[in-house]
Amino acid sequence: MDVLQVSLGERSYPIHVGSGLLSAIGERLRDIKFPHQVALVSNPLVADLYADTVMSSLQQAGYDPRLMLVPDGEDYKNLETLQLIYDQLIEHRFDRGCGLLALGGGVIGDMAGFAAASFLRGIPFVQVPTTLLSQVDSSVGGKTAVNHPRGKNLIGAFYQPQLVVIDVATLQTLDPREVSAGLAEVIKYGVIRDADFFVWLEEHQELLRQGDAEALVYAIKKSCQIKADIVEIDERESSIRAHLNFGHTFGHAIENLAGYGQWKHGEAVAVGMVVAAKISQAKELCREADVSRLINLLRAIDLPVEPPAFSLAAYVEAMQRDKKVKHGALTMVLNQGIGSVTLEQIDDIEGLFSTIFDTFA
Repeated sequence: MDVLQVSLGERSYPIHVGSGLLSAIGERLRDIKFPHQVALVSNPLVADLYADTVMSSLQQAGYDPRLMLVPDGEDYKNLETLQLIYDQLIEHRFDRGCGLLALGGGVIGDMAGFAAASFLRGIPFVQVPTTLLSQVDSSVGGKTAVNHPRGKNLIGAFYQPQLVVIDVATLQTLDPREVSAGLAEVIKYGVIRDADFFVWLEEHQELLRQGDAEALVYAIKKSCQIKADIVEIDERESSIRAHLNFGHTFGHAIENLAGYGQWKHGEAVAVGMVVAAKISQAKELCREADVSRLINLLRAIDLPVEPPAFSLAAYVEAMQRDKKVKHGALTMVLNQGIGSVTLEQIDDIEGLFSTIFDTFA
């Protein structure tokens, strides 16, 4: 097991990465003096695979766990599903001396994290991500949220977990599409922060696509370390944490227009990164060769690189509802070659994107 650290003063926490960690999760919670009464929030699919192992480990460590199931999928990541978590916590008399454990992908982690942030004004929680996307992205950094019909993650809070446990053995049950979707966020880290890591991804693309355990473990640890480094500097996205949104502005618009759950988050981000890179090229922040490298790597990992056929007006309207819009101007993350990004204010959203759309024709 490898242990990384997110250093945020009194809100600091470790990230454990290894194989077979679910069977020892009770000991890990005991190490951090986690509350005795535990709500294990999951969905039926993940619970069928892993809940018995986790519940048994918790019980053996002296905990009193209760499994709470909610439906999974982006189309269920909303206030109605969040209410189901609150209802179960209240029904079973959970109080401020309890804790919450999120077992599942990014949807479960985001919803359970927001429930923990808001139930009784905040109870401790632990992230146990079971998909590649959640292991390299949403489980680290303390962003919790649910979607609104008019925009993704519009209702949420910054609330750090006390521990993240990443058991890479859970990736063995993922279908190839889920692996590819997770790798989109991995590729993002190379573009925004580490050119050498991007080269490594190019050289190991086939192993990653095939789900090679050793390659995935390295990619997960590298991604988590990059995100931890950024979050330590800027916990609440007042400066460089916004760099993590590379590809997300247009990606969120795709998810919203297609209907939540129709596109995997990573698939939408992949297209969003291509759109952002083309804008960067138009602004002479990167070269055509940089855009081609990104497109080629995304294609090699079976990710889409062209936007679905919604109208420009629909995309513009969706992006104008983005959290990164202030006073009508959109702030976008644009890459400077490979390994670095910058923030650019876009005043004429429609004009700029109409030019970029022509490059996909």
